[in-house]
Amino acid sequence: MARKRLTAPQEMFLARTDSPGLMPPFSTTPIAMIAGEATAVSALREVADAMQSAREQGRLVQSLPLGAIEADHLIRDRVVGDPEEMAALKDSLRARGQQQPIDVVDLGPKETGEARYGLISGWRRLTALKDLHAETGEARFGQVQALLRRPEGASDAYLAMVEENEIRANLSHYERARIAALAAEQGVFKTPQEALRHLFANASRAKRSKIGSFVTVHQELGSVLAFPAAIPERLGLALAAALEGVVEEEGGSPFGAKLRATLTAARPKTAEDEARLLTAALRPEKSGSKTAETVKEIRLETTLGERGLRITLTGSAVTHELAKRLATWLRRQD
Repeated sequence: MARKRLTAPQEMFLARTDSPGLMPPFSTTPIAMIAGEATAVSALREVADAMQSAREQGRLVQSLPLGAIEADHLIRDRVVGDPEEMAALKDSLRARGQQQPIDVVDLGPKETGEARYGLISGWRRLTALKDLHAETGEARFGQVQALLRRPEGASDAYLAMVEENEIRANLSHYERARIAALAAEQGVFKTPQEALRHLFANASRAKRSKIGSFVTVHQELGSVLAFPAAIPERLGLALAAALEGVVEEEGGSPFGAKLRATLTAARPKTAEDEARLLTAALRPEKSGSKTAETVKEIRLETTLGERGLRITLTGSAVTHELAKRLATWLRRQD
């Protein structure tokens, strides 16, 4: 009877049992190699998954080409930039490179297939890098370090921008008010007041109230102001009170229309000139001076003193019901 041909594993087993003193170098090596390779592949997969997760969650800094960033993705809250601060930032980038990444959101690929990102925060850093790249042509200034963010919606994107600038930049009340008003105009929020509550939730109630007053200044005068970010707080509050303190008509307040015409005709060349013109329009040049207007048996009197603007209503039409309605309206202004 012919002997049945043995398989390779069987032959290896017989060789091992026939020679007890012989070390079986191949008995465990194939299994160990396979196990080692599987472990390495698993580890690489875990690393790749971790990096992808970090990228998606905004924890991985990426180097992106300047041309892939759309700086106008959001309306910026900064109205003007300080030339000295920009020069200092560019000097720092030349000497040490970019130390802090910008925040971007993935907008999907362009028609050409290239990546496209919208700027959330980091406008100054992006602008400085663009300037340096244009000035020097150096490749190191052609890339920007960025973190990919995934905001739930436009409101969260605006909030991220505002929060960074509240920490890094000394924005004026007007700039804060402007971004709240524009975000509401774009439909991101229902009203400027809702925008204020969302974007400046960490601010005190008094600070939000002041910013809300500057919303009125922006809505009435923003189109004609040359130096709005330079308006002092006290002057801005007085302007808001004057703009809101007269009868509102469909096209805005009569005082606002008059002041817009004055600003357009004067065209002030400096922030100081514009502030003097606005102060003169209010006509409270001396502490304690008063302006008054009578509307439908209501006399409205404003007094600007050391403690700020005081508004007094008198007349036969001033009733308890009117006082309640005014109190309700004031609460809603927040």
